[in-house]
Amino acid sequence: MDVEVNSPSDAERASGGLGREPRPVTAVSPTVAIVAIVLVAIGLRPGIIAVGPILPSIIDEFRLSHAMASLLTSIPDILMGALALPSPWLARRFGRDPVILAALLLLAISIAGRAFATGVFPLLVATAGVGAGIAITGALIAGFIKARFATKAALLMGLYATALSLGSTVSAAVTGPIAIQTTGGWRLASGMWSVLALFGIAGWLAVVLNERRHRAVVPVSGQRVRLPLGNPTAWLVSLFFACVNFLFYAMVSWTSPMYREVGLSTTLAGLVLASFTAVFTVANPVFGWLSRSHDRRGWLAICAALSLAGLVPTALAPGLAPFIFIPISAIGLGGAFTLGMTLPLDNTNSVEEADMWNAFALTVGYLIAAGGPLVVGYLRDVTGDFRSGWWLLVAVSAVMLALTPFLHPSRSTHH
Repeated sequence: MDVEVNSPSDAERASGGLGREPRPVTAVSPTVAIVAIVLVAIGLRPGIIAVGPILPSIIDEFRLSHAMASLLTSIPDILMGALALPSPWLARRFGRDPVILAALLLLAISIAGRAFATGVFPLLVATAGVGAGIAITGALIAGFIKARFATKAALLMGLYATALSLGSTVSAAVTGPIAIQTTGGWRLASGMWSVLALFGIAGWLAVVLNERRHRAVVPVSGQRVRLPLGNPTAWLVSLFFACVNFLFYAMVSWTSPMYREVGLSTTLAGLVLASFTAVFTVANPVFGWLSRSHDRRGWLAICAALSLAGLVPTALAPGLAPFIFIPISAIGLGGAFTLGMTLPLDNTNSVEEADMWNAFALTVGYLIAAGGPLVVGYLRDVTGDFRSGWWLLVAVSAVMLALTPFLHPSRSTHH
């Protein structure tokens, strides 16, 4: 059951601390909030996705191994997991809006700074800044959605996921051509995406200003919840989420380089990656709309099976119909991503509990997912091609399918 209550951080800020009576806290126009969520989400993924099409150029310039180069994707993944739990504490300590704005500013500066990196260490430091900005913003945006749109949280999470994928698609399609057609090369193609983070800052500033103009009394929830460490379903949900993101980040890192190695041009290889992110984007809301039942196991299984159906032919013959099989896997992963994000809602009875499940799933999921780009890159170094790495992705997809029968919603929730 979606319960319309405010988050603990809002409650504490409303009351000025625990044990006091609540004061009026800010509310926000739904239109302003939705536009801001979309603007922020569009700018959260290009800092990672844009690396894929230009990775061969970065490898050549800095003389990186494939395993080392994979850190440009794995570092953000690690931070997205590691910072999921402390992000709510930062919001309670300094306020949600200042923390989100600071994280978006860090993201913009880091994306731009990476384009000016003169060595491997500055390159990795800037990448860490990208990861931290994405991690903190993403964790707090999800909480904002659940707190302010509790009765429509699944719909808003679907919109959020679609906007994330839209940013991924545009950056995947545009980065490669800009890198090869401009004198700025990979540096311009990488650094220009900082502009989207600035749009996100503008959007969230609109939220702040709108909140100051419209005030409402929000009830304080005294509920205290803990991480679901002892709940088997929470671990299964987190593992499913980990599989989805393991596959997603491995594919956005290495799809374009793999197809360049089998003979496609930089532009065509980038378009294969763009076909993955575009179809992923379309699948996000479609499966969210199709999955009407509280028990989503059937649709989760279909998504996992589609992922497997696209990955097996690619592993068998990497050059075979990339614009068919890569999008097929994207359909499955796009649907699985959206439905996986709803699983914490399906198994919890309050915003606070859902927040803790979400933080737990993000932490476990992204820390495991960080191994996707790294392991595939390592296998490429060891074997000389990407085929063994793609068979690893097939195995992960099979695990994802095997998990789906066990992802039944908690009996204690009522929708």
